[in-house]
Amino acid sequence: MDIKKVLTTVRYKNWHLEKLLDALYPAEVVIADTDDDDAVREGLKGADVAILCGDLDDRILECDTLRWIHCDHAGLNGSARPEIFQRDLRVTGSAGRSAPVLVEHILFLALSLIYHGPAMMEAQKRHEWRGAGNYEFDRGMYGKTMGIIGMGYTGKEMAVRAKQMGMRVLGYDRLTMDAPQGVDTFYSLDNGDGIDPLLKKSDILVLCCHLSDETYHMINSDAFAKMKPTALLINMARGGVVDHDALYEALKNGTISGCGSDVFEPEPLPADSPLWDVPNMIITPHCTPEMPDMTARCLDIIVENIRRYRADEPLNNQLVARDVFTAGRGKLS
Repeated sequence: MDIKKVLTTVRYKNWHLEKLLDALYPAEVVIADTDDDDAVREGLKGADVAILCGDLDDRILECDTLRWIHCDHAGLNGSARPEIFQRDLRVTGSAGRSAPVLVEHILFLALSLIYHGPAMMEAQKRHEWRGAGNYEFDRGMYGKTMGIIGMGYTGKEMAVRAKQMGMRVLGYDRLTMDAPQGVDTFYSLDNGDGIDPLLKKSDILVLCCHLSDETYHMINSDAFAKMKPTALLINMARGGVVDHDALYEALKNGTISGCGSDVFEPEPLPADSPLWDVPNMIITPHCTPEMPDMTARCLDIIVENIRRYRADEPLNNQLVARDVFTAGRGKLS
């Protein structure tokens, strides 16, 4: 498919901008600041592609010539409007740009729980030497089972790292696919599988899935009851995937051994949430460090999708209706 005119609001400079312009050549490219309403509206006139620094808005949807919109960040729920599916617009994002550091964050949370990081830091502040007998070092990663729900970029990266650490890896995704690298056993919703095998067998259960109607509160009291009492839960997906009331009860009652989470429902986590003080809970405030060159990774995704769009091939990271979280605000139709 031809690209004739592009509006872009991404704040690329120097070689990043040159690479984007080279990929779009010979299309006309209008660069506008997203806050400059007049420039954005002028740039949209006759545009068939928009590359945005954030989510789409009413100005973008009012342009009836657009055929593809790229939002240069990972999550697309903020751009999930009914008009997209009614008009058959292609909307893509930059998911996968942070997968390596997200996996590092998962490992930080898991290892902090396994090695009793918070308790050790408190002992250090008190200048207190606590020997191994004061801790339960029986849950190291090597030889244990990690279950990963959501085999997108982060889930696949996590599987490889877990396998390198000597773990058995179970993977689950809604889509049928060949078992990703590092995954010993793969399950999928489209094959009729549920998540019960991962709940029952995992020593560390890692959430890397989208938030959708299918995954909202997927990890609830019933799910916790199926997990090992020694199991750890790590949530790098979205806060709504976990029922936080059920999580609090599971940690308080020892139904599971611990949880590390970077995402919550709502965010920021309210100061009066009991999760702040529950034992064996490690909280990080949605704060994974950036990749060394995040822009370059985003640009690689965009450039590949430009090629795919022109070749009329399926686009990477395209928003589809089943990925959209609509609970509490009606279905998209």
